[in-house]
Amino acid sequence: MKSQQSTPIFQGQEILTATGGIPVQGNLAGHLRGISTDSRQITPGSLFIPLKGERYDGHDFLAAAVRGGAAGLLVQKDSETKRLSLDKDITIILVDDTLRALGDIAHYWRKKFTASVVAITGSSGKTTTKEMIAVIAELTKNVIKAPGNFNNLVGVPITLLTLSGQHDVMILEMGTNRPGEIERLTRIAEPDIGLITNIGPAHLEGLKSLDGVREEKCDLFRNMATSGIAIMNMDDDSIRTSAHIWRGKRITFGLSEDADVAAENIRKEGGRGGSFTLRTGGIRQELHLSVTGEHNIYNALAAAASSWALGIEPPIICQGLTAFTPLSGRMEICQLKNGAFIINDTYNANPASVREALKTLNDLRGNHRSTVILGDMLELGDRAYEMHEGIGSLMADTGVGTIFLRGRFSRATAAGALKRKMPGNRIFFFETPEEVISHLKPTLQEGDWILVKGSRMMKMEEIVRIMVKTFGVDTV
Repeated sequence: MKSQQSTPIFQGQEILTATGGIPVQGNLAGHLRGISTDSRQITPGSLFIPLKGERYDGHDFLAAAVRGGAAGLLVQKDSETKRLSLDKDITIILVDDTLRALGDIAHYWRKKFTASVVAITGSSGKTTTKEMIAVIAELTKNVIKAPGNFNNLVGVPITLLTLSGQHDVMILEMGTNRPGEIERLTRIAEPDIGLITNIGPAHLEGLKSLDGVREEKCDLFRNMATSGIAIMNMDDDSIRTSAHIWRGKRITFGLSEDADVAAENIRKEGGRGGSFTLRTGGIRQELHLSVTGEHNIYNALAAAASSWALGIEPPIICQGLTAFTPLSGRMEICQLKNGAFIINDTYNANPASVREALKTLNDLRGNHRSTVILGDMLELGDRAYEMHEGIGSLMADTGVGTIFLRGRFSRATAAGALKRKMPGNRIFFFETPEEVISHLKPTLQEGDWILVKGSRMMKMEEIVRIMVKTFGVDTV
């Protein structure tokens, strides 16, 4: 059962308690209805929390927030002078750091309710797993989940502030690109169930190395209350070797026999997904999964283990997973009118997710031709060239027929493919979607498979849009 979001209501005194702030003016006994960090989206009677970024300062919009109806303001001490001419009826509270205060308020609000909070982090699969858990849990519980990619130090608190007494379950994502974020997010959310989907080379620009990624992700387990339940992927070497840091209850998942939740007798069904036997404890049940790729089997197992931790019975878990449908831009398969297929996996990209996509492409194409249209993988730091070269080698090794490359590191990807003996006349560099279309138009045949992938900033979804417009869609 899906639940409606609610508007949090605070007294000014509660904001002081949550943040340790200093009252400047206004009625601390009065109510503040709702919280906003965007002066353009103020609702009457709400609290405005101005945040500072690299290129903006929300304190520049204090007056605009008041004109929009804000009844209270949190002001960072180093920006105090920006509020001097404001109406004296407005409640103003000073804090050391408005971003930290937002998290503190969200934590205070979260503690008011008994809903089980599920927190998901990992290098890939977070959103798909979140959506799978939601589909399962909504069959029997009132569920609220993080919208889109609300997974950072702003998005997680904003999501927590939509929690109300009607909710049984809240499902959160936790993202990171620098040390300390997962620790802070875990302390804000205080999850009852914590899941790390996997650990791979992502966000290396800020986390520096795979060891750095592992340490950051495992902060979820380090900072959860030991009364909670940790959900562990025991087929992931980095998670398995770090399992000792958690001393509370755990539920493991994977393809290995000793996992608590496992997939057995996996049958691949091409673009229609696949079937397997889900083993949850000692209970075995058959299910069909409409999404393709081994990585989505792992996502389903992670969702099943998390749902089991929520007290959901295995038959309901299978019912939910069977009902789950692919998310837009995540291994979404379209059949074009000429009989060729597009795998739209354009939501994001890192080395681990690109490898999984290439493995799935190789499984799906059978004896038919395959093409990869790839944009750069971003935030890889000093290892960017090496990682792109490795993906180029993998494309050659998995028999990709033609490659279209765009981005700063496209030459590195091409170099990797050339090292593995891919002919240079099958590697193309492009800037616009029209360049790709002009090549594919006379050559694309029935049964061909095309994978489109790249980091979000590369806007690879535009290529899919133009291909669909050009060739037409038969089925999705």
